[in-house]
Formats: sequence, C-alpha cells, structure tokens
Amino acid sequence: MKRLYYLTGSLNSVTQIIDDLHHAGISDWHLHVLSRNEAGLYHRQIHSANMLQENDVLHSGELGALIGGLAGLTIATLLELWDPFEFAASFPMLILVAGVFTLFGAWSGGLAGVTRENYKTERFHDELIRGRHLIMVDVSKQQEKVVRHHLSNYHPEASLAGEDTTLILPFSPNFWRYPRHN
Repeated sequence: MKRLYYLTGSLNSVTQIIDDLHHAGISDWHLHVLSRNEAGLYHRQIHSANMLQENDVLHSGELGALIGGLAGLTIATLLELWDPFEFAASFPMLILVAGVFTLFGAWSGGLAGVTRENYKTERFHDELIRGRHLIMVDVSKQQEKVVRHHLSNYHPEASLAGEDTTLILPFSPNFWRYPRHN
C-alpha cells in the first residue's frame, strides 16, 4: 500500500477531511492523524496515529536486529575458528549464539526506538511543532486517485506533503538514517 501525507492547519479541517474520506470509502483503518493536540483528536473522535506510527520502535528494532545478527555471526565465526574453550562447537550451537545476539539487538533497538520519532514522519517534525496536523492515508492504487482528486478539489487547505510506502524497507537509503529524539 502507499501512504499519502497531508498537512493541514486546523482540527476543523482535519474533521471535514476525515468525514469526506469516510464518504469516499476510506475506512478508519487507513486514516491516521499525527498531531500534538491529542485531546482535540480524542474529543472529535478522530483516529490518531498509534505508537508504532509515532515512535521508531519497528525501524530501530529491525536496525538493532541487523547489527546484532552481524555481531552474532562474527562472534560465532570467531568461536569456530579460534576455539577458545578447547571443544568443537556444533553448528546448532553457533546458530544459537548468532540468534541470541540478533534477538538482543532487536530488543535493545526497539527500546531505543521508543524514545525517537518515526523515521518516516520526522521530516514533518517542525510543522507538527508549529501546530499543524499530519493526515496519513493508506491507499491502494484505485483509492489513490480518488483521494488525490477529492483532497485537491474540495480541501485546498490540505497540502500534499509527501508519499511513501507503509512498509519498513531495510535496504532503502532512508532506513539507515537514525531519527532524532522526541
């Protein structure tokens, strides 16, 4: 799926856009709003972004797993070649060592990610601090045309701020950038 990012300046605009997108067939599962005014979103019953969309838990966890896995493979290789304990380590034991390091890397990366902004939405940090609201719309190819047409014709106050995929791709260039703290 593709994610479209729209910025708008008021909660009234967010409410109207969400209502119009509901009428156009976009469900709450595909609409998320990131805002510093969580109470305003709650009182207007607007589906706000969840913790995984606000914080960098998944991205940092995957990054930690990759780093931990590489460290685990390196240590398992060194154990096999160096043989410091004077016994031959079996292949399953070496895989277990690499797996433990991978899991530890994922866990520690996820913990670090709780304190950081999501790497996909950090580019909107300054706009959110200024009081603007980020509407994230997850769409299929058919829905994308409807959403773009609808928002450009009926809601000119909402500007298209970017587009991305909903997936976390570890081999994309942006994956390796580490976001700032919240």
